[in-house]
Amino acid sequence: MTEHGQNTGAPARRPSPWAQAVTALALVGALGIGLWTVQQTSPSSAAPDGTPSPAACSSGDSAGQTSSRRVTGAQLCEALNRSDLAELLGTPGQAAKTANGSDGSFRTGGGTEIATPSAQVEFDTYTVTLAATYDRLPVAGSARLLGPEARQRTFLGRPAVLYSSRTISVSFRLDGGDSRSEPGVPARVVSVARDAADSGGSFEVSLWRADGGVPDDAVLLRVAGKVLPTVPRWAGGA
Repeated sequence: MTEHGQNTGAPARRPSPWAQAVTALALVGALGIGLWTVQQTSPSSAAPDGTPSPAACSSGDSAGQTSSRRVTGAQLCEALNRSDLAELLGTPGQAAKTANGSDGSFRTGGGTEIATPSAQVEFDTYTVTLAATYDRLPVAGSARLLGPEARQRTFLGRPAVLYSSRTISVSFRLDGGDSRSEPGVPARVVSVARDAADSGGSFEVSLWRADGGVPDDAVLLRVAGKVLPTVPRWAGGA
């Protein structure tokens, strides 16, 4: 049977740099990282003049996940899928092909379940994700866990770290045989503390290119600078 490849178009889920390190120690290196799963897609429709309309956010599995303390995947998608996103990416005129949100989580080695709602918007040129992690781990000091190129900084008045990641490419067999995953294209990520005091948890914006090139940090930070302040409860740090 011929094997067919499918790129999920998302980095390996990195709930937060500190969470990765703690979980990795607890599991002796067997870090349980969940893959981004596209829950639903909303195909673009065409306007009367033939111009494709941007994709609308699909709800994914957000039903019943609303919390006064946490944002949902649907809310993150609404914040990310803004009308000027293509312009912020430097590709004005492009329409989003898919836009979706998900309310995922991961479990630490000690059994604690950490909420990781996320959203993704895909264009022909770029794919952007926005995620939140509700752990108790600070962002400050996490750069040393993310490789020599990771850089600690202050962004939007909060501790942040800028680092590199990779998408995960998933191959599967049509006959139901075992799937296979391998590194995909490079991504750039900025992780920002959920509050100025860095009391725990983070918001992350990640960006990768369809052509496999390394994304420009200026583009990533321009998008993050506009999107993050519109996330519900951003001002309150909740």
